Amino acid sequence: MSSIPRDQWYVAAYGREIGQELFGRTVCGEPILFWRTRAGTVTAVSDRCVHRRFPLSEAPSRLVDDQVLCGYHGFTYGADGGCVAVPGQARVPRTARLRSYRVVERDSFVWVWIGDPDAADASRVPRAPWLDAPGWTTVSGMEPLRARFGLLVDNLLDLSHETYLHGGYIGTPEVAATPITTEVDEEAGVVYVSRRMDDAECPPFYAKSTGLSGRIMRWQDIEYTPPCLYKLHSRIAPPGVRPGADGSDPDAFHVEVVYAITPETEHTTHDFWAVARDFALGDQGVSDFLAEQNRTVVLQDVAALDVLERVIAAEPAGCQELSINIDTGGLAARRLLARLTGQGSGASRRRA
Repeated sequence: MSSIPRDQWYVAAYGREIGQELFGRTVCGEPILFWRTRAGTVTAVSDRCVHRRFPLSEAPSRLVDDQVLCGYHGFTYGADGGCVAVPGQARVPRTARLRSYRVVERDSFVWVWIGDPDAADASRVPRAPWLDAPGWTTVSGMEPLRARFGLLVDNLLDLSHETYLHGGYIGTPEVAATPITTEVDEEAGVVYVSRRMDDAECPPFYAKSTGLSGRIMRWQDIEYTPPCLYKLHSRIAPPGVRPGADGSDPDAFHVEVVYAITPETEHTTHDFWAVARDFALGDQGVSDFLAEQNRTVVLQDVAALDVLERVIAAEPAGCQELSINIDTGGLAARRLLARLTGQGSGASRRRA
């Protein structure tokens, strides 16, 4: 059975990646063709001509107005996937139609529905509103991962690895040393993992972007909505500074780190990342620094997970894997993912 949940929304691209030209990306093993129509909406259809399976995203295929002309034999398709012209005959075969995919553009992401089109519900698209909201500045990117998406989920749900893999960037000793709390909202299907450090070293990632130095308060509150969206609500403040009783928190710095975890195939992943901040909003130097730093951190994860994928793929079944207290969030995520693929079950909000 596939480890990839099918009836789900997945991030296929950033909105900025898709214009009035052909753009191909594989999502959950399905090659999909995207473009933005003259009206400004994003359309998505199968990236294979029905005639001889030529990828429509490849030259010399091209977009003519809002129609795709296959560069191999000239089959022409409308934005809904229907074939409107074939070479050498006036009659278009009834079955000459590309699969059309439901698309939602929201929070700077282009989401595509993989699975039964009748089950697509736009209200189920998980939100990350900071990415294009007033009062926030965002940097973002995407890195290809030659590893199954579940390994990235494990990585992000256990941030203790920051101490060791990302030392000198985002990691400090306190991250690994501080216990976590884990809760699971079974009904909503969300995993929450919190680590509150009230006396921690300020890592370079935050020291150079906020101007803080020495000891800080650092809170990491994770919210993971399987299978695709991971949000890290990060709070950084001088020692002793806490939110007011009314919820206001003007003396702290807030960073929202968002990952969209999109399976490309069973063993490769699109690793979308974004960092939104509520400070130094117009400072391009801070933006450039955070973009470079976070991409470095992501590439460190990619290198480690690419190695881990090769190791796991070569191991015989039944090899031992040991889990400890810091793994409760990752184990809860695995259980919810198994439920989405029909391999597990589970109800209510509880501590893991």
